[in-house]
Amino acid sequence: MTEPETLPILFVPDPRLRAKAKPVGTADADRVRALAPRMLATMYAAPGIGLAAPQIGEMLRLVVIDLQKDESRQPLVLVNPEIVAESSEIATREEGCLSLPGQYADVTRPARVKVRYLDLDGAKKEIEGEGLLSACLQHEIDHLDGVLFVDYLSALKRNMLLRKLAKELKAKARD
Repeated sequence: MTEPETLPILFVPDPRLRAKAKPVGTADADRVRALAPRMLATMYAAPGIGLAAPQIGEMLRLVVIDLQKDESRQPLVLVNPEIVAESSEIATREEGCLSLPGQYADVTRPARVKVRYLDLDGAKKEIEGEGLLSACLQHEIDHLDGVLFVDYLSALKRNMLLRKLAKELKAKARD
């Protein structure tokens, strides 16, 4: 079996990263089924542990996640995911983003979340996450609402990080 073709990842400040994605409807089913393997291939190639459809310019509420670091892949595909419960306990961990390559910062979020979503066959599912999975679920669902991890930082930290990214992307474009 051949690997699905990868897709270009959008970088900040692309305005599509700030737009709200639309819910996946029954009319989108075939498009989403075709998109999910390509999104996973793109995420693995990057490499990353999560990717939301808006990051590849598709304005649909679709997320792929796989926390496995080696070849023992356990991909999760979440259609129309929504956080239905979160802990009052918080956790801080370093986050990065494929749309802000090479930029990392500590982000504080609820320590645990429960997410309701549909699988690729339209079946209703729930997943509970803590630790890295919790952070990843929240990070990717944020993308569906046009929210980036840098939005959780102070204005000073955010601006420093975004200026650094702009400079690195400009330098890469010149090379």
